[in-house]
Amino acid sequence: MPRAKQRTPELRDRLLRVAVGMLESDGVAGFTTRRVAAGAATSTPAVYELFGDKAGLVREIFFEGFRLLRDYLDTVPASGDPRADLIALAGAYRRFARDNRVLADVMFSRPFADFDPAPAEVEAGRAVREFVTGRVQRAIDAGVLAGDATDNAHVLLAVTLGLADAENASRLGTSQASVDRRWALGIESVLDGLAREHH
Repeated sequence: MPRAKQRTPELRDRLLRVAVGMLESDGVAGFTTRRVAAGAATSTPAVYELFGDKAGLVREIFFEGFRLLRDYLDTVPASGDPRADLIALAGAYRRFARDNRVLADVMFSRPFADFDPAPAEVEAGRAVREFVTGRVQRAIDAGVLAGDATDNAHVLLAVTLGLADAENASRLGTSQASVDRRWALGIESVLDGLAREHH
């Protein structure tokens, strides 16, 4: 079958790019494997051969999202100011969520009914959490935060995700200044709270 030669890593990458782009432009409702195949100039069977089914394609989009998020977080080097680093990490996540709204939605809101993350998908999220937890531990070691690094990282990530979601849904204010101010207030308040000993 001559088509089989086309099922290459390059085609796989192209299908992923088209799928992500289609999600960004058309949302979850218009997302079908047939349309992704057409957009990548290939056949629906090729999509199934490479990804198994629609859920398999969504799973790869999920992984792609976490790889991309890690790229954003990696732009924040560890400095001599661990608190500033955590604020910068929240800013990097904010940029990721603004630049990749639908990807963030697939990763954190689970809009696809037929996609239930398996252990491997949970693992993809864990790598990002462990990265953030390492930065939180640096802040604890420097005396900037108190308490448990894992607890603190979960809280900081939850607040960051919530702020990003609110901003993307235009629920954080109507002017850029007010949105920026509320981001700063949210992250600074969490870090202030995590700096206190909890009993």
